[in-house]
Amino acid sequence: MKIIDSHIHCGIKGLGSSYETILGILREAGISGACVFPPVEAIYDRCDPCFQDTDQWKQKRAEANEYLLSLPQTYEDVYPYFFVWNDFAVESMAPGYRGIKWHRHENEPVYHYDDPKCAVIIEEITRRRLPIVYEESYDNTLEFIGSLAPGARIIIPHLGALNGSYHRLEAAGVFEHPNIHTDTALATPRTIRNYISRYGTDRIFFGSDFPFGYPSRELKKIKDLELPESDYRKIVSENILNMMSSVEPC
Repeated sequence: MKIIDSHIHCGIKGLGSSYETILGILREAGISGACVFPPVEAIYDRCDPCFQDTDQWKQKRAEANEYLLSLPQTYEDVYPYFFVWNDFAVESMAPGYRGIKWHRHENEPVYHYDDPKCAVIIEEITRRRLPIVYEESYDNTLEFIGSLAPGARIIIPHLGALNGSYHRLEAAGVFEHPNIHTDTALATPRTIRNYISRYGTDRIFFGSDFPFGYPSRELKKIKDLELPESDYRKIVSENILNMMSSVEPC
């Protein structure tokens, strides 16, 4: 059985771990492959709340995204995700990308949601059925789901811990929406069990958030739930593979 880690940060030139390094860690854990995102440090200066984009940062982003796009030429079961920032570079979303990373924390530079280019890239993402790993503030999460991208397929990572908290999103009815998925990265076993008891196992994916979480330890949390084999298979591979199989290439 293939096991896919749906949440791995992978970088180049001193920004995170290369996939060559990550692959050894995955194999030790019996994991076949991964969905990979560029590290935040390659996308914007998260330590500068007044960050202004530059040509140098645009080039840095392009190199980080394109490195991931090159990996399937060498490795099996690696799925590159395109990291969106405020240039909303829809022209750079090549057919090989299997998903989108959209990320910021509350004290970091903000997305320019009012930029017309933002609406353009959301429309294209939605049209191509690219899943969006969306990590944002609670208020922006509700706005994105409800108004900006109501037709998009969205993965809220960490069972919502960094999008306002699992319980806050659950109380708002977020996880009831059929287009909303989640991953288990760094979530507690109690939270994972609570989600499964309420919403089942069709829209939840195993993830580690490497290097912030370790794949073998995060996978053990899923094994220790002692789920039926069919549910285990859904969480560790079938759900994410099925989602990516319906992505439109262009």
